Amino acid sequence: MSDLADPSPRPDWSRVDSVLLDMDGTLLDLDFDNHFWRERIPQRYAEVHGMTYEAARQELVPRFAARQGTLEWYCTDFWSGDLGFDVATLKHEMRASIRYLPGATAFLESVRAAGKHLMLVTNAHHDSLGIKAAQTGLADHFDLLISSHSIGFPKEDPRFWQALDLRGVYEPGRSLFVDDSLPVLRAARLHGLAQVFAVARPDSTQPPHVIEEFPAVHSVSDLLPVD
Repeated sequence: MSDLADPSPRPDWSRVDSVLLDMDGTLLDLDFDNHFWRERIPQRYAEVHGMTYEAARQELVPRFAARQGTLEWYCTDFWSGDLGFDVATLKHEMRASIRYLPGATAFLESVRAAGKHLMLVTNAHHDSLGIKAAQTGLADHFDLLISSHSIGFPKEDPRFWQALDLRGVYEPGRSLFVDDSLPVLRAARLHGLAQVFAVARPDSTQPPHVIEEFPAVHSVSDLLPVD
């Protein structure tokens, strides 16, 4: 089986006015977040609470799983209170490891040059967004940055897209949306975003996912050229 449902899917750029992009796993390498949550957070939790790394992992894995898909899962303030240390500070300490996925900047530059309206639509908390934007210059590429924390619902929730519509910042039927999360992509498609694409390799250190439900690319640069 091929690792992508279509080896070369392309948007119909003639029908795209706005490009809505996820951040982590779409533009920025998810290797940072995977390492942060799976390794560094348990290490710090073990240090703070006087336990072994393995005991910390066994305690944290089900706690993390229980929050996935909720706004709290993405909230550094929530996890700082829950874990007993400042999660945003720890992320800031590791900021040198934040990096773009291959081809992401070339894609952003091409879309900008084509005159499309660029929106970053992320579940990242404002703390995380600020750290990553400062490290990468990401904000310079966009007309608008939207965190789900300013909306009140995660992107997996239909109410996120309903609330975003009320802001009048894009037309779903003339938009391209790219994300690496299947639940988020499903919510966007259900809401009526015209062209929805998946990133199959959100972590550059891991093999691509098998995605058959959506047109999928290894990198956003595979969506080029912009017509």
